[in-house]
Amino acid sequence: MLNEHDLQGIYVPVVSPFTDEGLLDLASYRTYIRNIVSRDIQGLVINGTTGESPTVTWDEVAQMVLAARKVMDECKASLPIVVGTGTNDTMSSVQRTEAAAALGADAVLVVTPYYSRPSDSGIIEHFRRIAAVGIPVILYEVPLRTGIALSVDTIRRVLDIPGIIGMKDSTLTMQLMEQLAVYDTKPILCGHDLHFHDMLVRGAAGGILATANWNTDAFSRVYQFIKLGHYPQAEQQFSSIRPFLELLTQESNPAPMKWLLKHGGMIATDTLRLPMTPISEELKLKLTNMMHKF
Repeated sequence: MLNEHDLQGIYVPVVSPFTDEGLLDLASYRTYIRNIVSRDIQGLVINGTTGESPTVTWDEVAQMVLAARKVMDECKASLPIVVGTGTNDTMSSVQRTEAAAALGADAVLVVTPYYSRPSDSGIIEHFRRIAAVGIPVILYEVPLRTGIALSVDTIRRVLDIPGIIGMKDSTLTMQLMEQLAVYDTKPILCGHDLHFHDMLVRGAAGGILATANWNTDAFSRVYQFIKLGHYPQAEQQFSSIRPFLELLTQESNPAPMKWLLKHGGMIATDTLRLPMTPISEELKLKLTNMMHKF
């Protein structure tokens, strides 16, 4: 299982490949995972936002976890697997967390409860009950998708819960990272790809980065440069991929990433489950033109 000292580096949130008919495509998934685990990364995240967690069934999550383990065994790779188990219902989240533990997950990623807009005390108790399952928990703060932004005080109280080992910060500014950096807090992972370099400079331990599915080695180099104190090289490396990242965030994740992975032959289709739809023809053209520069 993961602990807070292990929670560093590049974690890749994987996509859930589908057939043209919208069924889970395990053949594509195995090929794709084999490619990802060969990179210099520190872990995988299954059933996160990038994996279309709102429309993937738990049975499909279980199949992907077991398939990823089998592929890693075949490749003689050993990477931790983090599974997204958070919902806006505490009981459901606890049950999914128990199921993830039974599958052998190394940690779970738990999003702030969405839609209900609970009180701070309700949010803290939500995480306390999930952490009581006994598998390490990573708090996932993403206000753009949940409709609620946690205060620094509430985040600190959640991070103080035994079993909570860190946090994925997917807020849209540096403010939260700067506020938390004042305290001796548990590891913070960047979840907003365009902020990766700036968050590392401010003390982030790494990132859970959707675009690391494609720019894996570049993100890894940025992380290693910062770790070694080579700040100009880190900034130069990140600046070189920034235009591509800006394109990839023009339309909702994971649609652009699925198109890229299909284009690169790693998955068979760029099919998404409604209400998500494939990227626009305009973005396809922009990405095609940009790819020739990399």
